[in-house]
Amino acid sequence: MTDAEIDSRLADLGLVLPEPAAPVAVYVPVIVTGGLAYVSGQLPFVDGKLITGRLGEDVSMDQGALAAQACGLMILAQLKAALGSLSRIDRIVKLGAFVNSTGDFTAQPKIANGASELMGAVLGEAGRHARSAVGVPVLPLGAAVEVDAIVAIRAD
Repeated sequence: MTDAEIDSRLADLGLVLPEPAAPVAVYVPVIVTGGLAYVSGQLPFVDGKLITGRLGEDVSMDQGALAAQACGLMILAQLKAALGSLSRIDRIVKLGAFVNSTGDFTAQPKIANGASELMGAVLGEAGRHARSAVGVPVLPLGAAVEVDAIVAIRAD
């Protein structure tokens, strides 16, 4: 898929890639090795503001799915910065979704769908992936969701 096609799909969805976020600790956002890009966990920023809180407590299902989608957008932004072009994506191999949730909240997969559906909508078949979705008691900076990725890439 070309960058123009990806940009068109984002525009059709009413979405724009954010500026890639700087790391909040000692790590790099993306490591490329052996034909794979490993994307560090990305937090949900919407209009420059971090979505915080816990599912099952003070974050609704819709807000949680939007947070996961925002993480997905940040993953794409980090990939574009690291690879120079999103057209180098061969396939999203796996997403890992971490959902800040109460002990009795069990809809983590529905929240993770925010990121998964984004990848499919933007990248088509190449966006279909394996995934894990887990509940955690807390995330960095109080974020509602964090998503990381493993991505198969084409050579330059």
